[in-house]
Amino acid sequence: MAQDYYKILGVSKNASQDDIQKAYRDLARKYHPDLNQGDPEGAKKKFQEVQEAFETLKDPEKRKQYDQFGSAYRQFGAGGPGGFNGGTTFKWSSDGGANFNMDDILRQFTGGGGGGNPFSGFGFGKRSRRPTKGADSEASIKIPFKTAILGGKMPISVHDPISGKNAQIDLDIPPGSAQGDVVPLKGYGQPGANGGPRGDLLIKLKVEPHPYYTRDGKDLRVTLPITIPEAAQGGKIDVPTPYGTVAVKIPEGATTGTKLRIKGFGARTGKGLDGDLYVVCELHSPKKWRKEDLEKLSSMKLDMPELRSKFEF
Repeated sequence: MAQDYYKILGVSKNASQDDIQKAYRDLARKYHPDLNQGDPEGAKKKFQEVQEAFETLKDPEKRKQYDQFGSAYRQFGAGGPGGFNGGTTFKWSSDGGANFNMDDILRQFTGGGGGGNPFSGFGFGKRSRRPTKGADSEASIKIPFKTAILGGKMPISVHDPISGKNAQIDLDIPPGSAQGDVVPLKGYGQPGANGGPRGDLLIKLKVEPHPYYTRDGKDLRVTLPITIPEAAQGGKIDVPTPYGTVAVKIPEGATTGTKLRIKGFGARTGKGLDGDLYVVCELHSPKKWRKEDLEKLSSMKLDMPELRSKFEF
């Protein structure tokens, strides 16, 4: 008898992929043999039905074929019922009947003549017991900006869908991780069928913003305040980087917006082509000046009329 995969999962025919995924998780936990010691055989049978239904409906192409041909869709392939080994041509007579040879039809199913079991391909024979890997699960965590750049371990609590308990583990964050990257946690997904391995838990990274640094691809950027003397005379200033403090030379006559590049001090993934750190100067003036400093400034010939010579109304 053809199986109704939608009925097995308890969803409607227009159910979304999220609805199908949720129904599968609930039923896989409910019927897993390890959690049904009172009736392991009955639970195992239900678990296999749930797994088979999910494996079909989670795939849009398989689901489309199932909706058209039912649970025998696997025998039809991509071409539908006419696609058996090149297909069988049906000629319709004028009285509405079909002219065909039964041996030709049986040959499509058995690969030979009319002998053998023509229905073995439709699930009436022995059902496959091939181990199947469980479905992957998804989750997300927030990580500090510094951890994303340098890598490290993040302690997380992971739910085990079989035991129903939480496990505390350290998740390895690769150096140079970026917003949206996925770190797989092997074996923490949904349970497999027929002794197959469990799926994986796919953890999406959400990188928290840094108060001073921003990221553009592999490059990092920071705005650093400089004083008027540093801007006027140039010199060296200490710049904190993810890998330690670096002395950077400020060019003479620097202004707000002057950009300095520290090569190789951006995100490092360990795969070559490391990013750079860009330091953007921001000229700062004290809110209150000492009288002697003002007198020194006034004695300096700093009037630069050309700065405003192009301004017109």
